[in-house]
Amino acid sequence: MKGGRSKGETKKPESRLAVSKRSAAAGSKKPAKKVKAEKDPNKPKRPASAFFVFMEDFRKTYKEKHPNNKSVAVVGKAGGDKWKSMSEADKAPYVAKAEKRKVDYEKTMLAYNNKKEADEKDVVEEEESDKSKSEVHDDDEDDEDESGEEDDDDE
Repeated sequence: MKGGRSKGETKKPESRLAVSKRSAAAGSKKPAKKVKAEKDPNKPKRPASAFFVFMEDFRKTYKEKHPNNKSVAVVGKAGGDKWKSMSEADKAPYVAKAEKRKVDYEKTMLAYNNKKEADEKDVVEEEESDKSKSEVHDDDEDDEDESGEEDDDDE
């Protein structure tokens, strides 16, 4: 039986092919893209963390010392290394600034959410009033059709 295949051997590769076809067909389907909700341009931006507050100052001092450096990555790397080497006492002023910004952000978000809820409430009330008007109007039309006129089919 050199070189020849029995029936059992030929069926095994076919079953493997069938499985691979199914998996290939399932793998070729692309998942549906999720629709992103539109961002509100009036929504307040989140406050910077203590590290980013530190980086604002660090970038200025780094540019003064290295005016020829154009790489953002180098500045970020140097800032990260310095931040890691700083003690908690050195980080304290930046943490305090970040906390102050966070409190301000929470106040503005509260005002933003209250305004947004009020706007949504107004829109819902307008829709309900329009809907009730159309329902009343539809009921009047239905009453005219049911005014007691009989069909001529009973003759």
